[in-house]
Amino acid sequence: MKINRKLKIALVSILGTFLLLFAVLVVHIALVTKNTKYDHPSIQLARIDFKEPIDSLKAKQINRDIKAIAGVGNTHFNTKAGILIYSMDVNKNSNDKVFKELMSKTTYKAKPFVVTEAMAANGCPVMDKTTFTYKFSNVINKIIN
Repeated sequence: MKINRKLKIALVSILGTFLLLFAVLVVHIALVTKNTKYDHPSIQLARIDFKEPIDSLKAKQINRDIKAIAGVGNTHFNTKAGILIYSMDVNKNSNDKVFKELMSKTTYKAKPFVVTEAMAANGCPVMDKTTFTYKFSNVINKIIN
């Protein structure tokens, strides 16, 4: 009798914990994906691909150089892939002007990343639409919104 009761308590505890965590996940998805208004609709991300290896010291210098350009905000340099990503206010500057100004300050071989029509048609490249995570989040988002 005691083993049976302990087993029932363990199963109910596991099920209760699972339901509680599931509810927390749904609430988290609801809060993260709610319709938000962005204060900066003119902020855009841009990318520059470097054709030569860049070490961390060179990456820091390139970050300093690009942040000094008008309209450029946050930057991130992936030294392993040789990719520089930066945010930019399109009202203050353009991708081409930022790239040209950066290349006038440095001697590195690089080119700006241009999105193809096929890439633009697929939407955000970060989200893999075939994963369970994306599908689950999308279902919760549709229910809430």
